Amino acid sequence: MEQIIREREECEKVILVGACVADSKKAEEEFVRSMEELGQLAEACFMEPVAVVTQNMAYLNKGLYIGAGKVEEVKELAERLEADLVIFDDSLTPSQLRNLQDELKTPVMDRTNLILDIFESRAKTREAKLQVESARLQYLLPRLVGMHEALTRQGGTSGSMSSRGAGEKKLELDRRRIEHRISELRKELDEVTLERDVQRKKRMNARIPLVALVGYTNAGKSTIMNALLDRYRMEEEKKVLEKDMLFATLDTTVRRINAGNNRDFLLSDTVGFIHKLPHSLVKAFRSTLEEVQNADLLLQVVDYSDPFYREQMQTTLETLRELNASEIPMITVYNKVDRSDDEISYPKIVGEDKIYISAKEEASVEMLVDMILDRIYDDFVKVTFLIPYQNGNVVSYFRENAQIISQDYEAEGTKMVVKCHQADKNKYEMFVVEEEG
Repeated sequence: MEQIIREREECEKVILVGACVADSKKAEEEFVRSMEELGQLAEACFMEPVAVVTQNMAYLNKGLYIGAGKVEEVKELAERLEADLVIFDDSLTPSQLRNLQDELKTPVMDRTNLILDIFESRAKTREAKLQVESARLQYLLPRLVGMHEALTRQGGTSGSMSSRGAGEKKLELDRRRIEHRISELRKELDEVTLERDVQRKKRMNARIPLVALVGYTNAGKSTIMNALLDRYRMEEEKKVLEKDMLFATLDTTVRRINAGNNRDFLLSDTVGFIHKLPHSLVKAFRSTLEEVQNADLLLQVVDYSDPFYREQMQTTLETLRELNASEIPMITVYNKVDRSDDEISYPKIVGEDKIYISAKEEASVEMLVDMILDRIYDDFVKVTFLIPYQNGNVVSYFRENAQIISQDYEAEGTKMVVKCHQADKNKYEMFVVEEEG
């Protein structure tokens, strides 16, 4: 099956190749979605797909991924369209990569390498750059053989490196260099992780709730974060990049949202998930994604206008399970409802854990914030304190850490009606005169 796509001279020309091993209608639909997504990934890496080649197979070819006849078809197509690169939809084994490059006479890339390229170009912070480099080297290590086509024959019978051919020695040296660099990266990442742990402990001690945005890439997480920053008039430089493309933002960002009356919360925008997200990337970004594990509330942002949004939600849930974060309370935010063909009113809350919005509209943002605050402060208790004047430090504490409903000055001291943490109520039990609920 071959589909020619309009060419653009200014971009690197690529051919997309996929093998469909489907035993059900659903599997076929997932394959179509995966190929469409591969094209979007290529465009996100500033490439222009000029053709799509697919093959239905009972099982994958161990040596070439696709059949030998289809390989020849791709080769002829690449020559005719003057393609610069052939991209395969799955992760290729080292031998498949080597064999395909030999047969096609055109550079070959798989889905994992393409995603790594995108991550590499988008990483801005030191931690993200270290994580991407670590994932890249772990991907490269078993594929070194395919990069050294001119290995000379070994000589002698000794097991020493001196008995090997020039190409073999080059391979061994490269392997050692990569393994050494991976070891260095682990140490650097451990240091960064310690710094992140210190910051995390400070936030936990301050008892500021953490809300984490999670979901499929390009679902609108960054747009929601910027909308909340606008809503509370945060500085312009605190905004994050938002763009209609896969993995527009990569670095995890945490911003403090001041909703007034001591109802602050931290909002974390994490890297987006994707179908067939390479395990090495999940592993490399685990320390960053621990922001999700420590969240008090997750906002799963869903692109409601995408026809495959249900499958994307499933991918998100599977990734959260891999991160041991599937039990954290979650609100599902169906975003981009204004772009959907469904005639559904918005903003609208359905039950306790679903909301339909358009992040571009103020009314949607306000309703979402109210929903967030209701959830993260639902364990607050309403208490009336009568605090003697000599305990002014307690009054100051509640002004900084509780929601003040009313405050009066009486002969015995300051009478405050507040909503506060149960722990604070227990700590200052001696001043309690009335408690609700």
